[in-house]
Amino acid sequence: MTRRPRRSAGILLHRVVAGTTQVLLGHMGGPFWTRRDAGAWTIPKGEYQPDETPEVAARREYTEELGLPPPEGELVPLGEVRQAGGKVVTAFALHGDLDPDTVVPGTFALEWPRGSGVVREFPELDRVEWFDLERAKAKVVVAQRVFLDRLAERLA
Repeated sequence: MTRRPRRSAGILLHRVVAGTTQVLLGHMGGPFWTRRDAGAWTIPKGEYQPDETPEVAARREYTEELGLPPPEGELVPLGEVRQAGGKVVTAFALHGDLDPDTVVPGTFALEWPRGSGVVREFPELDRVEWFDLERAKAKVVVAQRVFLDRLAERLA
């Protein structure tokens, strides 16, 4: 029996400030990412089941990850990529704005330290920031860089 890969969907929110395209990325929360910066940022995304469409999942996960609904607007497909761990991520571009100070991130439970028996809550994303496309490429998970390239192509 072939096992289906885990699938995630997310939204790459973008805006233009002073003629420069910026994208919203979130720094992954939890103890594994605390001291990392390069490669520790992601688009707001999350897993979904086969009975849910990627578009519906992307909007739901945006809300779960950021605590705010996504801006109104058309989701523009940016395709999918397979990340190093095997997860397939589908992304959509959406033009809009968001004040990072208004984000109320979702949380997850994790035994930490491992083997301690203590379960702690951590934010899914411990902070969100706007980056121009070049800075975003240096910050985002390597496999997701292609989404930045695809967005730039769409906007050109």
